[in-house]
Amino acid sequence: MIQIGNFFFKYRNFLFIILYLLLFIPSPPLFGETRFGPGHYWIAIISGLSITVLGQLIRGGTIGLAYIVRGGKDKKVYADGLVTEGIFDHVRNPLYVGNILMLLGVGILANSLWYTVIVMPVFLFIYQCIVLAEENFLRNKFGESFNEYTRKVHRWIPKVSGLGKTFGSMEFKWKRWLIKEYNTQFVWLCGIVLILLFKYPQLTNGDDSFRNILATLFVLLFAGYYFGIRYMKKSGRWVA
Repeated sequence: MIQIGNFFFKYRNFLFIILYLLLFIPSPPLFGETRFGPGHYWIAIISGLSITVLGQLIRGGTIGLAYIVRGGKDKKVYADGLVTEGIFDHVRNPLYVGNILMLLGVGILANSLWYTVIVMPVFLFIYQCIVLAEENFLRNKFGESFNEYTRKVHRWIPKVSGLGKTFGSMEFKWKRWLIKEYNTQFVWLCGIVLILLFKYPQLTNGDDSFRNILATLFVLLFAGYYFGIRYMKKSGRWVA
């Protein structure tokens, strides 16, 4: 699994986009009208949005408090240091946990049975392999310090207790969150809006013209956000 993880680590930045595109594969509904009634789509919308937003908030909290420099080097696992503060004091892989929740949430939002029961387990397997590869590197580099950290902090399940203290004891760098996340946020937000508008005609009373106008306006709004953050980053006005 470590070898599989090292392979997928090279392409991990493309996983989110590829898996996002799989949302649009036709699938039986996760929540159907026959079983859940005429308001079945609200189950998908409310639960899906709640889960995917939670995922982005976890990523935001992680990046804003103590961002980990583990971006790889020469397409291989690499780390400058062992980061154990911030959200990393509550779960060892908070960024990956955030990714999983973001994709699971949009899968539920899209009301896709295949995505939820087939794509997500494959995604979880790939992430497990990547994490094992990273842990193998960290254990070899940091030795007992990393082993001690793994004994205190779970790999996947966050420890909720003490979160308030964590946020209260550290400065939250919201600009760093936006600078690091604006690419992901743009794709994520556009996907959410397109799913809502094109998957659920009930939200626009079946008015295709109104739906198309809303879709265009939201995409333009998100594009403005994207290029605004990009400008602040490239101009040096905001520094991560």
